[in-house]
Amino acid sequence: MGQTKKIEKVVVLGTGGTIAGTAASSSEQVAYTAAQLGVAQLTAALPGLEAVLDGRQLVLEQVAQLDSKDMDHATWQLLARRCAHWLAQADVGALVITHGTDTIEETAWFLQSVLQPSKPVVMVCAMRPASSDEADGPQNLLDAFAVSAQTLAAGVSVVCSGVIHSARDVQKVHPYRLDAFSSGDAGPLGEVSAAQVHWTLPSGATTAGGGKPDEQLLQRVTQSEVSQWPVVEVVLSHAGASRRVVDALVASGVAGLVVAGSGNGTVHLAVQAALLDAQRRGVQVRRSSRCQEGRMVGNSSLWADVDGLTPLKARISLMLALLAESAD
Repeated sequence: MGQTKKIEKVVVLGTGGTIAGTAASSSEQVAYTAAQLGVAQLTAALPGLEAVLDGRQLVLEQVAQLDSKDMDHATWQLLARRCAHWLAQADVGALVITHGTDTIEETAWFLQSVLQPSKPVVMVCAMRPASSDEADGPQNLLDAFAVSAQTLAAGVSVVCSGVIHSARDVQKVHPYRLDAFSSGDAGPLGEVSAAQVHWTLPSGATTAGGGKPDEQLLQRVTQSEVSQWPVVEVVLSHAGASRRVVDALVASGVAGLVVAGSGNGTVHLAVQAALLDAQRRGVQVRRSSRCQEGRMVGNSSLWADVDGLTPLKARISLMLALLAESAD
């Protein structure tokens, strides 16, 4: 007698964003209000969903409802808690997270760093509101569900406009067009077309998944008071820069600073002097580049670089490192 196929669950966590946005007119693409529809509404009438799920069961949960430009650490903490809860369930095969485009790359890196999931966690977004007659959210959602069925998708990824990006490399590079994301020199993980996933990874390679989370860090992130998280800010080096911003941040009590240097991570002399003073006062400093592509080469005797991370993602990594240290 054959065994009954176990029904696997796909948990969809909603956080708002343009994908859930609405406007007064279906022709309006820009003047809309984000985060108006719940995740149940986004999935209710999705054409072709049953075929893509292929017997998997949907579980829907609204974690937050906000414009992602307003994403905050408290929402990150809640999202990490819910992700950890669902990933620990044996019958949950994958998570899909709806999110706004403005900060999706930051949330993706935060979740990847904290959770190190061995199951797929697929983040999905849209560049047009749900009310638009050119809405891209439905297709992006279908693509995300297709990716979530792939064991190779373990880890956190971002799916938009038919392209699969890793949490580490994804960046929003255009303010309006549908294919607004890039993975820079690293390139995308793969593509989705007609519900078929095509990986660009070399044979035998894997995505960011398969690791094990730092349980101490996960506990600190999910259980500590967000107000007690180390404050880490990004400062910009540019022509005519002064030390005012760095000095003001140090005076306010920051624990860490990431400098977004020009070119190969070069830093204006005035900013450099301020950062060295900050470092002497116990502030942790990391060096990154303003450049959207490529990695810095050569070593700096002043500060550690960020191993190719963007300044925004380097801020997250430094914050988490300091948070982990505070538990020692």
